Amino acid sequence: MAMSIEAQLRQRAGELGFCELRITGASLPDKTGRRLRQAVADGHHAGMDWLQTTLDRRVSPDAMWEDARSCIMLAMSYTPAMDVMARLQDASTGVISTYALGRDYHDVVKGRLKTLAGWLAAQTTEDVKVFVDTAPLMEKPLAGQAGLGWQGKHTNLVSRKHGSWLFLGAILSAARLRHDEAEIDHCGSCRSCLDVCPTKAFPVPYRLDARRCISYLTIEHKGHIDLEFREAIGNRIYGCDDCLAVCPWNKFAGDAREVKLAAREDLIAPPLAALAALDDATFRALFSGSPVKRIGRDRFVRNVMIAIGNSGDPCLIPCAENLLDDASVLVRAMAIWALSRLLPPEDFPQLAATRRDHEPDDSVKKEWDV
Repeated sequence: MAMSIEAQLRQRAGELGFCELRITGASLPDKTGRRLRQAVADGHHAGMDWLQTTLDRRVSPDAMWEDARSCIMLAMSYTPAMDVMARLQDASTGVISTYALGRDYHDVVKGRLKTLAGWLAAQTTEDVKVFVDTAPLMEKPLAGQAGLGWQGKHTNLVSRKHGSWLFLGAILSAARLRHDEAEIDHCGSCRSCLDVCPTKAFPVPYRLDARRCISYLTIEHKGHIDLEFREAIGNRIYGCDDCLAVCPWNKFAGDAREVKLAAREDLIAPPLAALAALDDATFRALFSGSPVKRIGRDRFVRNVMIAIGNSGDPCLIPCAENLLDDASVLVRAMAIWALSRLLPPEDFPQLAATRRDHEPDDSVKKEWDV
């Protein structure tokens, strides 16, 4: 008996490195859109204005592409082989989110999706479009509707088979394919992901306030990071994995298979002193091919300065002192804050007295008054 096109899709997806493929319709229920609109109305999207400007197209795939009939959702595992939380214990090193320790997943996943979508288009003679976190498409609700998993209390997708460490990709097709059953919520009474959050970014289960999220603050946020959150950031210099790492369903996940997504040894626990010395050229060279590169050197070193301020290590004082005259206001401000934490109590006021009035930017100048 000939294999169905859905079965062939799953077989080919496995050959391309995906751990799961499920199919659903190209529409989402009204309640999903209402929840997103409410989150934006409450300001929980923080500075991600693109969420607001794309709301009307984002609420359902067929609102973005009216010819879409089917949505093929795929997952690729990046389950780490190491103890992710253990890296938080060495305050002299920086912690980069697990997803960013290897090649940029956008490039890896999208390349495979294009291959699979090209085959599907040839078989059905219908148009296709591929997406990897780069368009107004709500991948996680679609993945839940397709049966890949469910959105946990931390709002990320959770799979009984693969845990929390999943990259998602989507193929929209004008072809009508057979749909899979949706997954139900298996979080139960567990609240590990909510309780572990260092900044209490979950006002209620299943709702994330990005304004308090370390991943948002260290990656998406373009300005100064509020004093309220700096100590809680610890040595996290790009993203945060805490709510993912503590999910009990991860015990069922196998190690990631995709070699291109493997963690680079030099990024697992990079010394803060070396990262503080990065200029634009060396930053770009170090993070070539990495998603870290997109935030730019200034935001990254801003984060490194916060980690240095949290290190408690006086040996890192020169790293902060060297950046007091940095061209970036973000870096200068956090260099001052780091020194306020590391210098002896009697030394910081003396330094402030000699430098404060020479600082041209008011947002930086006020750091001397901490």
